Amino acid sequence: MTISATRPRHLRIQASIATRHDVTSPRALVLMLHGGTERSEAAVDERSLSRRRSQTMLRAIAPGFAEDGVATWLMSYRVRGWNGGDGPVADARAALDEVRRELGDLPVCLLGHSMGARTAIHVADDPSVVGVVGLAPWWPAGEPIEALRGRHLLGAHGDRDRITSARQSRLFVERAASVTTSARLHGMGPVGHYLLRRVEAWNYLAAEAAGAMLHPNRH
Repeated sequence: MTISATRPRHLRIQASIATRHDVTSPRALVLMLHGGTERSEAAVDERSLSRRRSQTMLRAIAPGFAEDGVATWLMSYRVRGWNGGDGPVADARAALDEVRRELGDLPVCLLGHSMGARTAIHVADDPSVVGVVGLAPWWPAGEPIEALRGRHLLGAHGDRDRITSARQSRLFVERAASVTTSARLHGMGPVGHYLLRRVEAWNYLAAEAAGAMLHPNRH
């Protein structure tokens, strides 16, 4: 693969796993996808606030998953922007391939914030994926739902989010219900987009929803 001349010279060729919480003989994996912005060619690095927010959540929820034999990885995109979607989607598919190379055919739940939730619904047709949890998701009108066929879907949105639309999340979940095994939107109350208020509630919801998708017979 070659780097486009329009991309910064320091841009890495492939997406990477930014943070990982591994367990011995994992039975499943939560793959976290952080947020981004509509357009940007800036490389994602340790200064990315979106990635750092997801890293903070990973540190909070991964120990609980580990007790149940579930590993938790956070993927890092090559660039910060959606830019039409091809880049983030390719990055997520590469990360899922890496999961299989390292861990084998484990069930995977995609846990995405904002642009990460948008990316997740495009790659949910991967054979390892059992469901998508979207936190303050960016699910604009017209997003495809077919990749979610036979998967679980949960969105969580605050009613003071001024970055992405809770109404569009509701409409997307309603459309997706026609192809998913389950589809639900959870209201987070008077909170905004960046997971900075009611942090424990966001963490609890993320952990409970992902755990239920990975171990449906326990819930």
